[in-house]
Amino acid sequence: MSPYLYALAVISLLVAALEWWRPWRPAQPQLRRWIWSDALHLVFNAHFLGAILYGLAFYHLLPHVDAWLADRGWVGALYHDAASAWPLWIQIPVALVALDFVQWCVHNLLHRVPFLWPLHEVHHSVKDGEMDWIVAFRFQWSEVVLYKTVQFLPLAWFGFAPEALLFHAVFGTLIGHLNHANLAWGYGPLRYVFNSPRMHIWHHDYDG
Repeated sequence: MSPYLYALAVISLLVAALEWWRPWRPAQPQLRRWIWSDALHLVFNAHFLGAILYGLAFYHLLPHVDAWLADRGWVGALYHDAASAWPLWIQIPVALVALDFVQWCVHNLLHRVPFLWPLHEVHHSVKDGEMDWIVAFRFQWSEVVLYKTVQFLPLAWFGFAPEALLFHAVFGTLIGHLNHANLAWGYGPLRYVFNSPRMHIWHHDYDG
């Protein structure tokens, strides 16, 4: 089992327990209709699709790109592997900020560009009484491909260590679960830095 899958299981169980212990909306059912569909989205989008994309990128695409650059004497050009010499304690925060910024840009475009909105519309199909941790992965598979491609391929190109990318994947999963959770958390002053359940539920009220 991959480290990310372990983290996904632990985070899911932890946030589900927090919802059960202290829900923001107590009347909201935990075993609601269509929860099985969200569970399938969680397993496929969070694990299987990510593993497929990771395998294709790191074992098929990037080796061919490296060979193509080597044939032309361009290894080291275009800042290829520029981050590989950085210590991990620098790579992790740089990757975190870079990936968060890219994700914000993509999310903004998904809402603003008309032909991209249908990709994201599935995620905003959450109805009243459905907003909980498990809807965090209610996405079309094509949106997941778009996000992961524009986020992780550039950092892999620059030579960020897999551990730095794994840290972001785990941290992003934790924040995503909490954002959608039925919890009355606002984070106080940190609400200006981290998305929270109190804020994100209003975002889901916005359609388009």
